[in-house]
Amino acid sequence: MKKLSEVLKSIEVVEISGDKDAPVAAITFNSQSATPRSAFVAVKGSHADGHDFIPQALSNGAGIIVCETIPAGIQAGIPAGITFVKVKDSARALGIMASNFYDNPSSRLKLVGITGTNGKTTTVTLLYRLFTALGYKTGCLSTIRNYIGQKTVGATHTTPDPVQLHGLLKEMADAGCRYAFMEVSSHALAQQRVAGLEFAGGIFSNITHDHLDYHKTFDEYIRAKKRFFDNLPSGSFALINGDDRNGKIMVQNTIATIKTFGVKSMADFKARIIESHADGMLLSIDQTEVWTRFLGAFNASNLLAVFATARLLGQAKEDILRIISQLESVEGRFQYLKSKEGVTAIIDYAHTPDALENVLSTLHQIRPPEKRIITVVGAGGNRDKTKRPIMAQVAAGMSDRLILTSDNPRDEEPDEIIADMKQGLNEEQSLKTIAIADRREAIRSACLMAGQGDMVLIAGKGHENYQEIRGVKYPFSDLDFVAELFGQTKTNAQ
Repeated sequence: MKKLSEVLKSIEVVEISGDKDAPVAAITFNSQSATPRSAFVAVKGSHADGHDFIPQALSNGAGIIVCETIPAGIQAGIPAGITFVKVKDSARALGIMASNFYDNPSSRLKLVGITGTNGKTTTVTLLYRLFTALGYKTGCLSTIRNYIGQKTVGATHTTPDPVQLHGLLKEMADAGCRYAFMEVSSHALAQQRVAGLEFAGGIFSNITHDHLDYHKTFDEYIRAKKRFFDNLPSGSFALINGDDRNGKIMVQNTIATIKTFGVKSMADFKARIIESHADGMLLSIDQTEVWTRFLGAFNASNLLAVFATARLLGQAKEDILRIISQLESVEGRFQYLKSKEGVTAIIDYAHTPDALENVLSTLHQIRPPEKRIITVVGAGGNRDKTKRPIMAQVAAGMSDRLILTSDNPRDEEPDEIIADMKQGLNEEQSLKTIAIADRREAIRSACLMAGQGDMVLIAGKGHENYQEIRGVKYPFSDLDFVAELFGQTKTNAQ
């Protein structure tokens, strides 16, 4: 148990009413989980304001309230035995408090974060596998799942909330992990979920059209990502994708050491695709040839980011390349199954126009002559609507047949989401497009439509094993359903 004064270290406190050394048994920003001797932090969210729930936190026994504004009804007479802490920014305070409460676990690790639109999950997962293969006990925080050494911990968000995040990092440090790699989402940056973390380095993968439902404008989306690099400490590194023109914007105000990687541009770390085949590609990384089990320029970029990060963390080039040649695809990222009839199905998480274009470009490079690409794709409900017609346009323009279907419709009607997507199609594209709202039937139809040598891309959900409809998550896996259709009992999930 910590004293409040210890937990508040490095926080801009406006005023304190009550015991400055009150015992802190837990930190929470959920009033329902407040307990005696817990500190409730009132955070202003996009859908609710934690300040409105201060009375409930008090009724549940919270002994400490951290907030930006003390509610008028309470300000007149603060209950006896309750400590109120007024801060300038309670969202930022929450992260720093969590770090202090858990003894600053990120300072006991070499923590590297990656931000960007695409490639985050693949990069952090491959870094975790690489450093594990190098013999280090390693931690990982990703969209798919979290790892503490060999222990698996379920993931609910790309970047966990601050209390959960620092708790997981403490588990990693206590377990003897030396390195940890994590995804840093734009939402987490905007909401200051990474406040209090001490990073050894940061990676920028790329930035394309996504999350405008939350950030409203592309400029604000960029600013959210840039905050990560603005806050990197001296002595850390900022590794940016030189192939993305926004990379330079990310590091305009950083004090970290700037390094670049690139497949197309001149960079500190350079890669080139020498050969591409259906089962992998031969790359030149840092002027050394290495065979990989990955496909596509986007994966060449991901692998280069992994290589560059490992080099910046002091690992030997020969050891890195040897292990990279052994690494396999990440769950839900360009995974493929082949039927007895010779149809290849590719399951990928691509859910942005750019990601779809990357995957489809790769399929064009490896498909057999005169064979077709059939794409099944939808768009998530209650998310960025502006990308829907663009996704359909990209998919139709690069596919021989297109089936528009349901993704995670959430609280929207699947048919209305599909109608939004259809707005991006011209007359010619509309003629080769059909709509099947039931995702299961859409996938079944695409596989039945395909002949020997054809490729079926099933995009959007990747590793997800559910479909969210009206607040309920129903069990469903693209990969497992295709395996069932193909008469296979096992998938190639990692």
